[in-house]
Amino acid sequence: MAPLRTALYQGPSGVPSSVGDSMAALDAAARRAAAAGARLLVTSEMFATGYALGEAVQALAEAADGPTAARVAGIAAGHGLGIVYGYPERDGDDVFNAAQLIGPDGERLANYRKTHLFGDFERTWFTPGDEGVVQADLDGIRIGILICYDVEFPETVRAHALAGTDLLAVPTALMRPYEFVPQTLVPARAYESQLHVAYANRCGPEGEFDFAGLSCLVGPDGAVRARAGAGEELVVADADPAVLSAVREETPYLADRRPELYRSLG
Repeated sequence: MAPLRTALYQGPSGVPSSVGDSMAALDAAARRAAAAGARLLVTSEMFATGYALGEAVQALAEAADGPTAARVAGIAAGHGLGIVYGYPERDGDDVFNAAQLIGPDGERLANYRKTHLFGDFERTWFTPGDEGVVQADLDGIRIGILICYDVEFPETVRAHALAGTDLLAVPTALMRPYEFVPQTLVPARAYESQLHVAYANRCGPEGEFDFAGLSCLVGPDGAVRARAGAGEELVVADADPAVLSAVREETPYLADRRPELYRSLG
C-alpha cells in the first residue's frame, strides 16, 4: 500500500474576520498541499471560525452539513485531497467542538465531537461528545480523529489503535507554555500505540491565548517526520503503512497486551 502524503496547515494566526477568510486561507493551503503531492490536509482546532470567540461561538456554530462544510467540500474536490478541519458544530440546542473529514471527492466521511473539554471557555460553551472512536478510510488508510486535549489521554489513542486506526488526525489549539505536548507527549503517544499522528496546531496570539505552533507528523516509531515552527506554515510528510507494519512486528505492544490485568483501571 502506498504512503499517504499528509500536509499539516498551521495558520493563519489570530481570529479570522470571517469564515470566508478562513476558507480563502484553506483554499490556498490546499493548493500548495496538492502541488506537493498530498492526499490529506489536516488543519487546526476551530479552524473555520478561530478559537478565542467567547459567546460568539453560539452564533457561528453550524450543522455538520452546513454551508461551511459545503465550502470545504468544494475546496477538497477542487484540489483532489481530503481535508480535516475544526469547527463549532450545532446540533439542536447543543454546540460541540468538532472536526470533520471531507474526502477528495467532496463527500463527508467522518465527524468527531471533542470528548475531553479543556478550560473554562470550552466547558462553558461546548457539550462534550460521547463517541470516542470515529474513523474513515482514505486511499486504503484508516484515519481516526481526536481534538487537542483528547490526545493527552493515553486511553483515547490506544482505543484508536485497537480499532485499527493507521493515522490519527488531531486538530489542535495548544497554547503556551505547554510546548512539551507536541515535543514529547505526541511522539510518545504515537510510539506506545503504534500509529501515525498528524497534530495540527494553531499559532500566535489570539485573545487571551498564545498558541504554540509546533505542528508535527509523527510515525509509529516515535520519529518526527515533519515539524512546523512557531508561525504560519505548511509542512508535508508521508504516513507509510510499511513503517507501521514493521514497527508493530518489531515491538508488538498491541499483541502483547494483557487486558485482563487492567480491568481495575476503569
